[in-house]
Amino acid sequence: MAKSRTAPSQIDLITRYREVRALSEALAAPLSDADATVQSMPDASPAKWHLAHASWFFETFVLRDHVAGYRMFDPHYAYLFNSYYEAEGARHARPMRGMLTRPSLKEIRAYRAHVDKALTTALPMMMPDAQALVLLGLNHEQQHQELLLADMQHLLSLNPLEPAMFDAPNALPAPVPGPIHWIEGRQGLVEIGEDGKSEFAFDCETPRHKTVLHPHALAHRPITNGEWIGFIEDGGYGDAAHWLSDGWAWVQAEGIEAPLYWKRAEQGWTRFGLDGRKPVNPAAPVSHISLYEADAYARWAGARLPTEAEWESGALNIAPTSGNQLDGAACPRPRPPEGGSALTQMYGDVWEWTGSAYRPHPGFRAAEGAVGEYNGKFMAGQFVLKGGSCATPRGHMRASYRNFFYPHQRWQFTGLRLAKDL
Repeated sequence: MAKSRTAPSQIDLITRYREVRALSEALAAPLSDADATVQSMPDASPAKWHLAHASWFFETFVLRDHVAGYRMFDPHYAYLFNSYYEAEGARHARPMRGMLTRPSLKEIRAYRAHVDKALTTALPMMMPDAQALVLLGLNHEQQHQELLLADMQHLLSLNPLEPAMFDAPNALPAPVPGPIHWIEGRQGLVEIGEDGKSEFAFDCETPRHKTVLHPHALAHRPITNGEWIGFIEDGGYGDAAHWLSDGWAWVQAEGIEAPLYWKRAEQGWTRFGLDGRKPVNPAAPVSHISLYEADAYARWAGARLPTEAEWESGALNIAPTSGNQLDGAACPRPRPPEGGSALTQMYGDVWEWTGSAYRPHPGFRAAEGAVGEYNGKFMAGQFVLKGGSCATPRGHMRASYRNFFYPHQRWQFTGLRLAKDL
């Protein structure tokens, strides 16, 4: 559930609604109906499903519940495009979303247009609680924009032709960053969690609370591809001493020897992205690694992963709108740092794994009703990532933002920043 502090004006909310919805359409514009229908794995969803589910959210929780006389576009869609909301009844199984050859992509776009017209017409008359749900829906759709990009990258990587979704020039040559600088973090009693100053926050970011930080330092930048190649060449994937037991079992069972989408070629390592297969840029942050890989690298480097509190405390005075984030329908890819020795790339480029489990903050209470299922029900077995990525829509991020994935997952734009005790 959302927590809205100051309701935006109706005009601002309508403008924002149109901008967010238009970006989803633009991201999907290069896709054929076949592209948008296929599901590459149970963790991913078809692009067509993402587009429909975001509209189902607005139709169900805003239009159905807060607009008198609204008629559902198609009663079947409640079953097809509910994700995991038990309170909303039965739904199509997640691993089978790729079987939805009907409705077509054209029909889904018509569904979106229907919802857009009804919502923008009704929005000026909506009460504040309904407007808060619209704001939640926009942030929810931004999450699905990032998921759509990551899911399409995984899907296209399985095509032997390795097609590009976006045309993009090769990365310009960039100097390989120098050694890591260690930035001493705050210590003692600090406050983390959403501070009440944001217009919007997800409930899992609350409540703000005190925690103790012990003497520590953060690396001033994320680990690069070039540094990761050093880990590979030193036998990092073959030495059990670096790995958690579950991670080592995963490496052995899956035959993992490099980040996802990497291939070794005669001329060196290449990676697959939404711009097709390109040479690995040694200066850019490493991406598409699991928690297991991030933790193993940190051990190999004589360091560790930061805690969520250490990371969040370090990012408090850095603008969340800074960095390499998604500004439009273009190819997202991590970029090399611009230099300097202060904390950099805290926002954008890659989601940074922390060593903290995704658990509730002290005093957390999930909201009642279906929207209360949004975050709290997933607080088991996953780890927190911070800072957003090159595929995160700009304006979506905060220091308190908590992304979360299972430790083996790596199809998102996930990387790492080192920490150490002092």
